[in-house]
Order: sequence, then structure tokens, then C-alpha cells
Amino acid sequence: MRVAVADDATLFRDGLVMLLQSAGHDVVSTHSDGDSLYESLSTAPPDVALLDIRMPPGDEGGLTTARRIRLHHPHVGLLLLSHYSETHYLRSMLAIGTERIGYRLKDRIVGVKMLDDTLARIEVGEIVIEPMLARSLAGADAQQSDPLTSSLAPRELDVLRLMAEGQSNSSIARELFVSVKSVEKHVASIFVKLDIPGDASVHHRRVLAVLTYLQSRRVGGERA
Repeated sequence: MRVAVADDATLFRDGLVMLLQSAGHDVVSTHSDGDSLYESLSTAPPDVALLDIRMPPGDEGGLTTARRIRLHHPHVGLLLLSHYSETHYLRSMLAIGTERIGYRLKDRIVGVKMLDDTLARIEVGEIVIEPMLARSLAGADAQQSDPLTSSLAPRELDVLRLMAEGQSNSSIARELFVSVKSVEKHVASIFVKLDIPGDASVHHRRVLAVLTYLQSRRVGGERA
């Protein structure tokens, strides 16, 4: 996969490049700011661009650059990186798009396999959300006022929570100690109960379900 890396922290940027190259990816360009990354896209277009949220230009240059890239180079996947688990960063990311995009914490990128899986899922069109952030939005206090609890069965809520953490059906099956076919049935039931349009792709329906879940948790938390 062709990737571009933009981060103003030299040590982290160089370490990320080494990690990507060891996984067999082609690092087509590296940058210390968003403007130079954006300018490079016309000559060295990547499949996915990795951007530090807090880098030049400005305090949140990664988000600014990601918006520009999505507007003018919509085919480029985006992986936003940060040291901070901030819900407003997640909302900003969702405003940019819900496909071919992700938000990961830097200190959670613990190895090649995890990074490789994240990039692969972004490249095929998925949204990837840092599990820690998804869990923080799904706190116990919020669940008490969660409107989803009245429509989804407890096991369906478990499946939807893990979907929001970016897990695949096979990963969900392993965590819940059930078969993949059982997970698929729960996912199909979730789509029906949340009134997710049946004419959309499976991936797009998963995105809509996750967004419904995250919005419900946020609203529930405000009411609690």
C-alpha cells in the first residue's frame, strides 16, 4: 500500500515510517506539516495519508489538512493520529467523512499487525475508531438513558458496541465466544431494528449503525 506520513514530531514520524516499511508498505512521502503533505498529493498520491491532528498549520493542522484532502482528493484514505482521546476530535472526523477514514491514539499503535489492519480497513472504505474513545462514549452512566436499550437485545448491544470499536465479525465472535454466523444474524437484526436502509452496501449500513450508536451514547450521557 502507498502511504504518506505527516507529523511534526521527528522521532515519532521516523518510527512510524520504519513500522510501515517493515510491514511492506511503500512510504511515498513524509512531512512535518499539513501544507506540504497536501501539495505532494498531485505528484506522489498515496492510498492512505497518516496525519497528526496537532501539527502545523495552526493548532489542529491535521484536521484542517484532512478536510482539504477529502474535498479535493476524495480517493485518499485518512488516518488521523493523536496523543489525546478527545470526543470533539471524533466529531470533527465524522464531519469530514464516514468512509475511508480513521482515528487512532498514538500510544495504542503497538505493532505492525494493528497498524496494518487499520490501514487495510481504511483502504477498503471502512471507518476505524479508537476503541478507548468508543468505550468512553459508551459509559455506564450514558447507558441508563440510552434509547437503544429499549429496541435492541442485550447481545445485540454487545455486538453493536464492538462494531463501534472497529471490530470485524470474526473478532466480535471471538470476544463474545459465539460463531461468526451468530454475529451475522445479530448484525442483520440490528440493521432492521435501527431502520438502516436495506439498499445500502453492508459496509455503509455498518457505518450508519455505528454512528447511530455513538450519537445515542453522546445524547444519553448529556441527559444522565
